[in-house]
Amino acid sequence: MSQVNQVIKDIKNNKLYPIYFLSGDEPFYIDLISKAIENEVLTEDEKGFNQSVIYGNDVSLEDVIGMAKQFPMGADRQVIILKEAQHLYKTIDRLEAYATNPQPSTVLVVNYKGKTIDKRTKFSKTLSKTGLFLEFKKLYDNQIPDWIDSHAREMGMTIDTKSKFMMTEFLGSDLGRIHNELNKLKVISPDGKITPEIVEKNIGISKDYNNFELRNALETRNAPKAFQIAKYFSENPRDNKLLVTLGILYGAFSNIIIYHTLADKSQQNVAKELKIHPFFAKDASVAAKSYPLKKATRIISLLRDADVKSKGVGASNVSEHDLLNELIVKIFAI
Repeated sequence: MSQVNQVIKDIKNNKLYPIYFLSGDEPFYIDLISKAIENEVLTEDEKGFNQSVIYGNDVSLEDVIGMAKQFPMGADRQVIILKEAQHLYKTIDRLEAYATNPQPSTVLVVNYKGKTIDKRTKFSKTLSKTGLFLEFKKLYDNQIPDWIDSHAREMGMTIDTKSKFMMTEFLGSDLGRIHNELNKLKVISPDGKITPEIVEKNIGISKDYNNFELRNALETRNAPKAFQIAKYFSENPRDNKLLVTLGILYGAFSNIIIYHTLADKSQQNVAKELKIHPFFAKDASVAAKSYPLKKATRIISLLRDADVKSKGVGASNVSEHDLLNELIVKIFAI
């Protein structure tokens, strides 16, 4: 994020590249930089004749290059933002000729989402020499809580451990959505402190009854809490889909199996091998004590069976609530 912050700072200070080639699987940063250029480079009066937003499925590369070679009207620069440029992947390398000698008065922004170009090619080396070539990789799920923490701090807020894991569970790895929710919480929280109560009230996930807490109840064999959460899920089905719950539990018990196979069970190695946040490494140890290898393997079979039934195979008239209750009963019976 520090690199992105510097890029945006440079844009605001009028330190600009003639080409911004923004690629990769994480659209949040691509949109962030594009929006900064769209908002900061030209005045409102200049934008009418000198700022264009075009889309890769509507134009050819030749059209884009032709526009980029034009001169601005009544301004020092023109801005061309090419969105959805991945639709031009078959011809994108034709941009190399323009990148070799780009028009100094043009700022060309290429949003190449979901794809990138080989950094070993002449094209990428040319881009890196005359413009700014960035690739943004999607974060792993276990990296999201720390991203929330650091992003909240950049926004002048603090967030406690439980709150960031609640947000991770409810919002997933969609950085744009997380950013928007943090913006909302910044307005709501007068002292800038994000707590589970604030997340519960304003984002829509219960601080006590969620998949994070259900997993913990099962891993610590807390049956009363597990059934309480299942009851809450049945009363709030729209926000608590069984398929999501099964996926999270499948991951949890798969990790228990992997944990049992590890020779090095140090917290650092467990986090690395299980691809989980270090916060959960101790939980993995507790869960492994509750579920020896054979039991964890049998529970994986139960989860697969519940998944099949949830899709109407062999249990067309059974509710999600009944399926979850049945699963919990069988897990504790093992």
